[in-house]
Amino acid sequence: MAKMHSRARGKSGSKRPYDSNTKSWVKYSPEEVEQLVVKLGKAGKSTAQVGLELRDSYGIPSVYSITKKRVQKILNAAGVKSQLPEDLMALIRKENSLSKHLNKNKQDKTVIRGLLLTNSKIRRLSDYYKRKGILPEKWFYNKKDVTLFS
Repeated sequence: MAKMHSRARGKSGSKRPYDSNTKSWVKYSPEEVEQLVVKLGKAGKSTAQVGLELRDSYGIPSVYSITKKRVQKILNAAGVKSQLPEDLMALIRKENSLSKHLNKNKQDKTVIRGLLLTNSKIRRLSDYYKRKGILPEKWFYNKKDVTLFS
């Protein structure tokens, strides 16, 4: 959503180099990696946190290169579901922090605009997830109901 609200050309960043075979130092089988993913998912970690934990603690550079499945697919197959998609949760957290800032700094016009843009992103993303069937059709974001993100 970089082009929609700014003149930026999108996100840039480093990409992982192409490597078709598994690294030689990985001592885990695909089944063991899937068990680790499920264990970390049941502990309440998001998919990004699962990947970071596997990389940092277990020395697994990429779950996909070993299992040929994405972390979210493994968690869905095991029945570990989060209440909301990860990107929607991140936007809600951002909106919450912006509104806290706005309560302290009433005249901050930049934050007012950022809050409007973030709310519109939340609405558009929730509409997309409703169309895809990931969120229930009657779901809507109400700021007062979300108290877990303080």
